[in-house]
Amino acid sequence: MSLLRELNRLKALRPLDDALAHSLRRLDPDTHDDVLAAAALASLAVAQGHAGFDPANPRRLVGADVAWPQADAWIAQLAASRFVATPDTPETQAASAPLVLEHGLLYLRRYREYERRLALQLRRIASHPMAGTGLDAIASLFAQLFPDARSGDAQARAAALALRRALLLVTGGPGTGKTTTIARLLVLRIAQARADGAAPPRIALAAPTGRAADRMAESLRQAAQGLRALGIDDGLLDALPTGASTLHRLLGVIPESPDFRHHAGHPLPLDLLVVDEASMVDLPLMCKLAEAVPDGAQLILLGDPDQLPSVEAGDVLAAILEAAGAGEALRPDDADALQSLLGPAPVLADDAGMPASTDDHIAAPAPSLAREARRGGLGWGAAGEGLHGHRVHLRRGWRQHDSLQLAPLAEAVRAGDAARTLDLLRPGQLANVHRHDADADPLQDPALGLLAHFRALATAADPADALRQAQRLRLLTALREGPHGARGLNARIEAALSGRRIGSPPAWYPGRLLLVTENSYRHGLFNGDVGICLPDAEGALLAWFAEPGGHGARAFHPAALPAHDSAFAMTVHKAQGSEFDTVWLQLPRQDARVLSRELLYTGITRARAALHVAGGAEVIAAALARHASRVSGLGWRLSAAAG
Repeated sequence: MSLLRELNRLKALRPLDDALAHSLRRLDPDTHDDVLAAAALASLAVAQGHAGFDPANPRRLVGADVAWPQADAWIAQLAASRFVATPDTPETQAASAPLVLEHGLLYLRRYREYERRLALQLRRIASHPMAGTGLDAIASLFAQLFPDARSGDAQARAAALALRRALLLVTGGPGTGKTTTIARLLVLRIAQARADGAAPPRIALAAPTGRAADRMAESLRQAAQGLRALGIDDGLLDALPTGASTLHRLLGVIPESPDFRHHAGHPLPLDLLVVDEASMVDLPLMCKLAEAVPDGAQLILLGDPDQLPSVEAGDVLAAILEAAGAGEALRPDDADALQSLLGPAPVLADDAGMPASTDDHIAAPAPSLAREARRGGLGWGAAGEGLHGHRVHLRRGWRQHDSLQLAPLAEAVRAGDAARTLDLLRPGQLANVHRHDADADPLQDPALGLLAHFRALATAADPADALRQAQRLRLLTALREGPHGARGLNARIEAALSGRRIGSPPAWYPGRLLLVTENSYRHGLFNGDVGICLPDAEGALLAWFAEPGGHGARAFHPAALPAHDSAFAMTVHKAQGSEFDTVWLQLPRQDARVLSRELLYTGITRARAALHVAGGAEVIAAALARHASRVSGLGWRLSAAAG
């Protein structure tokens, strides 16, 4: 049986994947079946979040027992196909090839181009020297903002590096001070402009989702209040941005078009852009964002390297970190230039980018998987400098509710330590951390009060208040389908809230939480936005969503909304960028490929005050043994650029 037919028999391919293979067969009936199967798998790879397909490891896409071709022979067949271009293919021929084979990966042309263009744009941004006055003019302010700078303070190192590098990566887990660092960093950049007699830099804050943007803006406002209490000049603080935008709003959506108003030919009108939750940004969006950053502007990416990658194709943050290294030390030239601010600082070695003086928390060179690079490995680009020296990693401080002892559990999950994780989940080990059997039913536990909480949303004082209350508690799941999946739990909650024992609940009712599942540029609503159904002053039932900036709510007629689901329960992927006072994390009864340590880590770190985990020990252990890695060539493109 041919490979393509076998994959279809196993239902491993989507209709779209199979259609691509058959379209190539119609164009050239003599095309080898293995080439057609590879084309279908390249399409499937994008649907599963990969940038390309790795013929040497097809089981990453299809776990069924399949007689796969030998990798070298398969790659040779692909390289010889008229439908597959390589870097050596003449441009006139390459333009008509829908597939590209490069560095052992098979790409759909568009996604190879996204990778290539993004690598070029990040190198462009990183190459620009930072303009501005010398450090003496801001030295006293720096010491006031970072009194522990000479004691190895990583936040101080990040802020100082922002005075030297146009591309900066600031990584760390929840509560490690990323937003605090950014607030103080921005104050320094504003003071630097003042010392030069220039206008304050045009600063924009952005995040992938509206909720993440609102959290970022609120955190910055709180940080500014703290700085004001420290006696920082009001003039500097008043120049800080007061709001944040989604990336889509920042770039300027064009209705019914995948393009944006801002691009390489019409760049963003800014001097400094800070992007939070960078792990959530997919490959196409990050490419378009980088192209829209004007020459000479600074781009700062914030993110937690241990969270889940984006839902769509690419694991961009992981790939960038693959080229950037562990973020524990400075380049020698940066260390020399910043010594007056930081004193002696750890310095990168000249050979492979690792610190000359290593500590046991700095990872050794890792395998080439981008996900492993999140732990500090050099990956494919160890021979080149890549983006080493552009990253600062903040160690764990863990902002959390006084009653929630989350840090030890999060660290054990991050490390993939199943024994430690299960031990910490035992009763009485950590305050307000609870583990339940896989069969536990959160809707039947009166102590949780889930249904009471959801019922109360319908009687909130106003839509904005209801949306704030909704953030207090959420059911998170690993799966979309099934009794323990988001749809199954939402169906039960809706039935309970409607009071109907027979028949389907009404489509619209007061208190229904909504989750937008596709971008709608016409409405200004985007995948992941959460709303609620409530009546207006005249009693008309409308769907309300938070205004950009978090002030007030805007209404839409329910029938006019883009694709959406109920949001009482949501997948961990959809919850990225949000936090809730209480989180119930529901795991499936049996192991599933979607489970990973990144999923567990992301799920548990959404909790601010209380965490409930429902799952069997075997399922938890299996998840911790699996990485949510993505196939990507972006890491080696960035690393090789300097090699």
